[in-house]
Amino acid sequence: MRTYKLTAFEPTGALITEETFTAETDEAAKEKGQVMLEEKNLLTKTHRLASPAGKLLLFHS
Repeated sequence: MRTYKLTAFEPTGALITEETFTAETDEAAKEKGQVMLEEKNLLTKTHRLASPAGKLLLFHS
């Protein structure tokens, strides 16, 4: 399992949430991150999901 980091921000740059979670693959992490954002109603906020290697899997500004 690999550890991924999901963060979301207000337009002012203030941090809304910062969560880490594990997933088997980048694709599984992307799906899980999408669900987490939907549950927290953060899809329209600035957000990013980074892999352990620093690759951006999800990004919205």
